[in-house]
Amino acid sequence: MSTGLPRQECAVTVLGGPTAVIDLGGLRIVSDPTFDEAGPHGYLTKTAGPAVDEAGVGEVDLVLVSHDAHPDNLDERGRAFAKRAPLILTGPSAARRLGSPAVGLPPWATRSVPRGDGGGELTVRAVPAVHGPEDGERDADGNVNCEVTGFVLSGQGLPTVYLSGDNASIRAVAEISRRVSGIDVAVLHAGAARVPAKFDGRPLSLDGRGTAAATAVLGAGTVVPAHYDGWAHFSEGLPEIELAFHEAGLSSLLRAAPHGTWVPLPR
Repeated sequence: MSTGLPRQECAVTVLGGPTAVIDLGGLRIVSDPTFDEAGPHGYLTKTAGPAVDEAGVGEVDLVLVSHDAHPDNLDERGRAFAKRAPLILTGPSAARRLGSPAVGLPPWATRSVPRGDGGGELTVRAVPAVHGPEDGERDADGNVNCEVTGFVLSGQGLPTVYLSGDNASIRAVAEISRRVSGIDVAVLHAGAARVPAKFDGRPLSLDGRGTAAATAVLGAGTVVPAHYDGWAHFSEGLPEIELAFHEAGLSSLLRAAPHGTWVPLPR
């Protein structure tokens, strides 16, 4: 396990599972923190711990939680880590369950966060995600599987960064592309997560071809895959993602660095 992550000017690293660290605008942002060691988590099994632990991540300015309902996106140590942050942004239902310092954002709502580099504010926009097939049964709030929130980060002089959360819907990606222009970087949860008891075992997140299709729809110039390993319920890994990008002619956009390794982002 790596001992630490020095602050970067503008970069992202995936620590394993869904957990990404984004240094942007003088802020350290962590998405979907999962820091438990490998082992069973109810009906899911974690197969590998993070490349960097909580101490290695250090002080964080903002935590983004796509959803709190599943331990592969927010485990016990990840939950404790998030609660120590100055601010958590998540969906409305998750915010009610998590309590302070969580703030719930419905789709398309924004929250401004003061930047640490003196450049004004970072805008965080909540965007929709569908955690399963489009025709999956929906709850009273219209969610498939559970409430999931994606995020778009933007600010003056910064790349616009989209974090998908656990989304399986190209339709949702297309809507985001229509309503949010100029997405430069996409951190996409791939891996084609499958649970046999849910939706006839169909994917709950993007598979490799869906990840490549989402890239084309978004027009992003840099794509960082996440949430494709570290848990037993992923049906695809990095080789399938890389093959899909190769077949689509998009390999030059894919940045799949070893976990805990920084990927510089375009300014």
